[in-house]
Amino acid sequence: MRTFKIFFNTIRSMSLKKIIRLLSLLLPHPLFALLSFHATVQTFAIAQKKFPETASNNGIGNAFRHALWCCFIMMYCCKVSSPQKALSFCKRLTDMHEELFPNEPLETKMDLHNNKIGMDYFMELLPGIHRQFFEKSFFIDSLIKKMDDAKVLKSLDDNFEGYLVYLDEERFPLKKH
Repeated sequence: MRTFKIFFNTIRSMSLKKIIRLLSLLLPHPLFALLSFHATVQTFAIAQKKFPETASNNGIGNAFRHALWCCFIMMYCCKVSSPQKALSFCKRLTDMHEELFPNEPLETKMDLHNNKIGMDYFMELLPGIHRQFFEKSFFIDSLIKKMDDAKVLKSLDDNFEGYLVYLDEERFPLKKH
């Protein structure tokens, strides 16, 4: 119930222009929209449970949440469409999320980077597993392991290709899980 309240309040806080922009992406793809919403709710709940202190801020839990979010969107959308269409939709949706709910530039870089990690990880697994047989646990355990090597993003010039990133090591130290 708490998750739906958060989503409702988020939509309520959006301007009409932002709502129209979001609908222009979602309405042509109603099934992808529903599956993405389901992925979002699941991701949020899992991240809050596993990383209650850092899932909703700029800590390591947020890095996990963004990567997992993209894996789940890809997983669900690939069950009803091609991986290429799912990837295109996922990228457009998650990029639009960053545009509609702007952060500071370093926070945006972190979120977009971790989204890419999730999409890349899904596509990396795709050749070895038929897309109909993906399960949530494939991603949760692997992304938690990737957290062991996560990097602290300190500058817009930092490039940590292939690694999860988070901000402010002092406020959000990487804890063993």
